[in-house]
Amino acid sequence: MPQPPDLLLLNPWITDFTAYDFWVKPLGLLAAGATARRVAGARLHLVDCLDANEPSLPRPPRRRADGRGPFPKERIAKPDVLRPVPRRYSRYGLPVPLVREALRRVPRPEAVLVTCTMTYWYPGVQTAVGLVRETFGSVPVILGGIYATLCPEHARAQSGADFVVTGPGENALPAVLRAILGDGAVGASPAPDDEPFPAPAFDLLRDKSWLPLLTSRGCPYRCTFCASRLLYPEFRKRSLDSVLAEVENAGRAYGTRQFAFYDDALFVDRDRHIGPILEEVVRRGLDLAFHAPNGVHIREIDDGFARLLRRAGVRTLFLSQESLDAELVAARTPKLAAGDLERALAALEGAGYRREEVGVYLLAGLPGQSAESVRESVRRVRRLGAVPRLSYFSPIPGTEEWEALVRAGKITPGADPLLHNKLVFPYFWGDISPDEFASLLKP
Repeated sequence: MPQPPDLLLLNPWITDFTAYDFWVKPLGLLAAGATARRVAGARLHLVDCLDANEPSLPRPPRRRADGRGPFPKERIAKPDVLRPVPRRYSRYGLPVPLVREALRRVPRPEAVLVTCTMTYWYPGVQTAVGLVRETFGSVPVILGGIYATLCPEHARAQSGADFVVTGPGENALPAVLRAILGDGAVGASPAPDDEPFPAPAFDLLRDKSWLPLLTSRGCPYRCTFCASRLLYPEFRKRSLDSVLAEVENAGRAYGTRQFAFYDDALFVDRDRHIGPILEEVVRRGLDLAFHAPNGVHIREIDDGFARLLRRAGVRTLFLSQESLDAELVAARTPKLAAGDLERALAALEGAGYRREEVGVYLLAGLPGQSAESVRESVRRVRRLGAVPRLSYFSPIPGTEEWEALVRAGKITPGADPLLHNKLVFPYFWGDISPDEFASLLKP
């Protein structure tokens, strides 16, 4: 009887001017691993370059109780295209020698699965693939994730991977594994048609004190600056039973009591989706803490829903306001209306949340947006008692904002993905200068 194949899951470093572990775990990679287990019976091994809980770290960074904290980092040379940016550039994650040693402990794999989130983090992929080649030679490397989906030509030419998978990895992975392992080694479809996301291989993680939780994929709105529709053309929701089973199984198996929602549209269709899920959490008496770092749709928050959030243990909320400039909102996003933020904050306060513990995301750096527009939004959020959090505009290929920048001649369709970096844009094409950016949150 043939032995099950060994597969390595490799989560590479972040290479950037700044990075912080804001509930970061490689959820897509773990889902792809779960798919490989299901269709090929694979034995999985994980090397996570971002694992700040690695016991051999010489100076582990201090973590918050809810899971957030800094990454270890090492300053590295800036790529040539970024030399005009007067900021330090670093590789965030484990020291390279520790990763090299971790790879040497892994049985020689039949294939290596690599992910990459931000398009401009691809140098971390190149370094990781280089270590794979150094350790295992010509083993097939499969790259997926947001970078592979939004920049497939660049990924094929520059990442070093043998296979580049676009879209949700669990859909394309079985065919790639058949090409590598042979038809007889790979079974049928990885998941039922009504379940858009396989249960991830959380057992591979070292730290399971908190886990990511995805209850839906995609978003029905079409904001001009957002890539959600490009990554997931359909808005698909998981069933209540599968979400609750994942949560309860994690509690039984690992003692997990904290979860960070990874949804793009967590509150959309709330009465038929997240509402019933949270009601069931309350009904079952589950003592859990939930965090919503991605930004939630404000107009869905009323008095009754706010009380449900509080009862179910939703501890951390970031509201996706984007701007309080009415003209900008009308032109860029259909998900907001005048008065939504005031009503939502009043409802949350009535449910027991303190306004100063509610974050409000505001976009900064959109083409045509003035510094004063951002400052006024910041002032209005503060007057309402909440905490403004700036989200810096990144030109994402395929979005309406990207296409407008290409038409205006400010960026070329084949621009190096390093130029997608949100902190680079002001130095090259932005309407707000770098000095103005530094002052946007000042009183």
